[in-house]
Amino acid sequence: MPTPEPLSGRKILVTGPTGQVADPIARALAKDNDVWGLARFGDAEKRASLEADGVNCVPLDLETGDFFSLPDDFDYVLNFAVVKTPDFDHDLRCNGESTGFLMSHCRNVRAFLHCSTTGVYQPKGHDLISEDDELGDNHRCMMPTYSIAKISAEVVVRYAARQFDIPTIITRLNVPYGNNGGWPYFHLVMMKNDVPIPVHVDEPSLYTPIHEDDIVAMIPGLISGASVPARIVNLCGQDHVSIEEWCAYMGELTGLTPKFEYTKDTIESVKTDNTRLRELVGDARVNWRDGLREMIESRHPDWLEGA
Repeated sequence: MPTPEPLSGRKILVTGPTGQVADPIARALAKDNDVWGLARFGDAEKRASLEADGVNCVPLDLETGDFFSLPDDFDYVLNFAVVKTPDFDHDLRCNGESTGFLMSHCRNVRAFLHCSTTGVYQPKGHDLISEDDELGDNHRCMMPTYSIAKISAEVVVRYAARQFDIPTIITRLNVPYGNNGGWPYFHLVMMKNDVPIPVHVDEPSLYTPIHEDDIVAMIPGLISGASVPARIVNLCGQDHVSIEEWCAYMGELTGLTPKFEYTKDTIESVKTDNTRLRELVGDARVNWRDGLREMIESRHPDWLEGA
């Protein structure tokens, strides 16, 4: 495993810093780098919070693809922006076309990281899914445009990496979670409100979640592995955990009882192979139980049993 170049004193663009995943990344990198955050910044408090942590916030709507007001001398671009609506034309334009314009504008970067999703894979039951497995319309039942828009964005990124000779890595992100939230947190809120949690009839619903601390720690290694053509790697944790299992554990911590609704109209298991990731950046370090406990302690310590 190569030793990544330290991320210090670099000029870094992070798109989507108001989102769950990119927020802690932007804040962490801003401690030692000149970090620029690109988003619409409709939430003034969120923008002020990011700026207080050293992020230079640049309001820009991805739909326009107008990056001419943005500097083009970044060392690295970390593209975490995502748009999810029921409108295919809108989402293809915002996720695919805009990424192409961004890569064209920032074609002189040392490396470009594009965050995709394991939602691009064709379901494979409870078998491990590797980067070479079939793609499919995984999220249609919940977010009709999501999988197709993300696959389309990957195609644009692959093209731009070769066309502009940009070292690029595409990370297919499994379930991200942490103190900034995530899918397990949504399930915790559903448990708190006695709302049934949908799980697929092909039980258990297995995923390979990754804590935000591990994502932050892996960024230097990921961008050091960027290449032309673009490298593709699953971004996931060490443990394969089911919705049923993490909800039961959160129930132990809080005294809440999860209720499950078994249905075909929800996402099937997405259990991903982390071999390529481990070869590139090493093992994820946060145990899923420790991560969930920390998440609850951070967001709702009063919900813990005996609090």
